[in-house]
Amino acid sequence: MNEKIIDLEAEAARPVQSFLVGCTDIEGAVSSVADPLSELRGLVDTLGHLTVGQYVLNKREPAPKYGMGTGKAEEIATYAKAAGADSIIFDFELSPTHQRNWERLAGIPVFDRHEVILRIFAQRARTKEAVLQVELARLEYSLPRLAHSYGDMARQRGGSYGSKGSGETQLELDRRAVETKMAHIKEELAKVVRERETLRKKRDRIPLPVCALVGYTNAGKSSLLNALTGSDVFVENRLFATLDPTTRRLDLPNGTGILISDTVGFISNLPHNLVNAFKSTLEEAARAELLLIVLDATDPLVLQQYETVLSVLKEIGADSSRALIVLNKIDAVDVHQEDSFGFLYDHLTATFPEAVPVSAKTHQGFEALTARICDTLLGETATYRLPLTQAALVAAIRKNGVLHSEEWCDDCVLVKAQVSGQTALELEQFKM
Repeated sequence: MNEKIIDLEAEAARPVQSFLVGCTDIEGAVSSVADPLSELRGLVDTLGHLTVGQYVLNKREPAPKYGMGTGKAEEIATYAKAAGADSIIFDFELSPTHQRNWERLAGIPVFDRHEVILRIFAQRARTKEAVLQVELARLEYSLPRLAHSYGDMARQRGGSYGSKGSGETQLELDRRAVETKMAHIKEELAKVVRERETLRKKRDRIPLPVCALVGYTNAGKSSLLNALTGSDVFVENRLFATLDPTTRRLDLPNGTGILISDTVGFISNLPHNLVNAFKSTLEEAARAELLLIVLDATDPLVLQQYETVLSVLKEIGADSSRALIVLNKIDAVDVHQEDSFGFLYDHLTATFPEAVPVSAKTHQGFEALTARICDTLLGETATYRLPLTQAALVAAIRKNGVLHSEEWCDDCVLVKAQVSGQTALELEQFKM
């Protein structure tokens, strides 16, 4: 009896075992030809599942029942059963009909990449806004799949014939309940967004330039923010460790300061409803005066990931912002060693000659990075001849820019400075 109880406890503690199915012709996917399921495995690992097997299709042919031929579907279901899988996860989106047919065939839960990402987001959401955004995306995803939960359900009786009609199915009732809940969440989310807008306006009264850290998930953005600003933003070596925007002040060596915002990581084939759900969060990137595009210098797929980042930035309207590429994790790269990392690093520096190599772990390259940020945000050094009646602008330069020198004369103040924004506009007429 005791042995049986122990076995049940061990079974409950055992991670869910998943069998992965991918395809080499997935449009827009960031994957290696040698290992096209590497990213999905990372997602599944983040979700807490254990990969027990995988199958890669060369191409998908349209088929109404399974999205592929019946023979191929039966073969995959057999492999999954032999591997002892508790679920089958597809690297491409399944229609509700395909999902229902697959579960009937395999006899275990079946879901796609879209649902994996939704579940990860649900696990990682911390703030009220993130929780609401994830819940809204989950309901939008589940709405067309409600029939999947019931199959062919008999119609309920709603009264005598000719009076109330034949009633509604449980599916229709649940659909209405989901739509009502979605409307309520949208109202709650609108309130939260308005509150954040109020906080942003208060922050905007402090005339500091804003940078946004953007990049592929797990590129080290949060680690970089912590290392630069001395903050303690949550960091974990897994995908989507950050869902909520975090803003911290970075004091530059010349005395001025800037604000740096961390953002949710990007990923290939990010479902559109999740992009829409997190648009308010991603606005931190769209409104920033400078984007710091963080790339993992050790990832063989870094160039494909960079293209994904550009694609998402275009989708949220941030593709025209000034940007500075930051090559992170160079502590793991021995530039003098002729290995795969060394060759990759050489290729990256040749592809992005203006990029700044840094290490969030060792702080290597931070001095060069802060200098580039300062020069990019504040522009070139200029000389201004200020009338004594405008001497208050000297204090504004100290507060919002970099004051390199000042010389007080009988009728003016000669200053050499770097400034931007409103202060630069006010100084423009005094430029020499």
